[in-house]
Amino acid sequence: MTDDPPASGLGSEPSRRYVVYLVLIALGGWSLASYDFNLLVLTLPDIADDLGLSATYVGLLGFIVYAAMFVITLLVGYGMDVRGRKWMWMFCLAAAAIFTGLTYFVQNYWQLALVRALASGFANAELAISITLVNEQVPARRRGLLYSIVQGGWPIGVFLASGVYLLTASHGWRFVFIWGVVPLLMVFIGRIWVRESDRYVHIQEVRGAVRAGDQGRVRELMQRYAVDVDEVGKGLLRELFASAGVVRRNLSVLTVVWLLYATSWVATNVYITYWLTHERGWTPGEAATLLLVSGGIGFFFYILGGWLGERYGRRSVLVVSGLLTGPLNLLLLLVHQQLAIAVIYFLVYQATNGTWSGAGYAYWAECFPTRVRGTAIGWLGSMFTGGLIIGSLLWTTLIGLTNTTVTWLVIAVVIGVAQGLSTLALPKVPPGRELEELVV
Repeated sequence: MTDDPPASGLGSEPSRRYVVYLVLIALGGWSLASYDFNLLVLTLPDIADDLGLSATYVGLLGFIVYAAMFVITLLVGYGMDVRGRKWMWMFCLAAAAIFTGLTYFVQNYWQLALVRALASGFANAELAISITLVNEQVPARRRGLLYSIVQGGWPIGVFLASGVYLLTASHGWRFVFIWGVVPLLMVFIGRIWVRESDRYVHIQEVRGAVRAGDQGRVRELMQRYAVDVDEVGKGLLRELFASAGVVRRNLSVLTVVWLLYATSWVATNVYITYWLTHERGWTPGEAATLLLVSGGIGFFFYILGGWLGERYGRRSVLVVSGLLTGPLNLLLLLVHQQLAIAVIYFLVYQATNGTWSGAGYAYWAECFPTRVRGTAIGWLGSMFTGGLIIGSLLWTTLIGLTNTTVTWLVIAVVIGVAQGLSTLALPKVPPGRELEELVV
């Protein structure tokens, strides 16, 4: 494979061949991030038996992994704006492959916790990097639809992990993780031909010209992409958190929305098997089948979310998906017939995964200027993980103090309704515009 010819100028649109290649490579990366995460989910019972882990230690492992995901995504976001999008993409995938392979060699709980925290942390950072890099390079008129394909990698990863586990688990859980390294390395090699974002290269040149006081060069660069030069010298963290304006407002609103979303998501996507088996009497096999069917068909709902976002606006898709979440979760609590539960949960899964994610993550990229986009998206990725931590702590606390019904009402219904209402505060971002036309 040879490198795609460079674009004829910094602001020109990449070729169709390169866009297809970029989307497929990003799809592969996010599929494997999901694959790596779900390998741990599938092998955890085997690991617990082999290492003699109690339920307390298993629960603590989840918290440690989430904490690592939170911190690493924050650092990676900042690194994208300082070191570059492609460099961080390659580094994180290489680190994920190394620590996935090292899982084979762990001998005790703390080795397992360290290795899996780093593997999952670097794999999860894939989300923030691909949102930034891909959306900065794909054509504006199809940006949301193209990126929704990348987000569809999550259910693909679930199927990959399930297949590898079924094929290799008979050799022991350690063997499963060795096989997990192979596709990660294949995607790493495939990324060699990915180009750095034109927009990132441009903003670095603007920063250099501003530091040098070269106003002529600044004016020349402004002919390619619009930049708020007055904000360039403030520093990433100061602009995001200390300077009043559209950037801080967008970050604040999205932070609240995604914290509520992730907290509610825990009930319907993390503890759903527990709820189905303990509250509705399903067998583990029936619950697993429902999740596999919802996830398999769900790939197309990611694409649907992207298409609807192009047609009606990504904010509109988020608002409708969010407002449906709480009522659907309440309806799921009220019905008892198995078919009705299956149909309603299928809709819950698509509202909280497919259409929400299919529209939501391209929307992130559109809410921030290039100069802080990586740091802002890294922050929001960490907020999603923060919501998972809050949701898990709430579930554990409430399930101990009350019962499953009250726990579901609080996390899935009340917080789900709050999530839906919070989407009404999201800024309106018209689809099909160049990123610089939305916010500079």
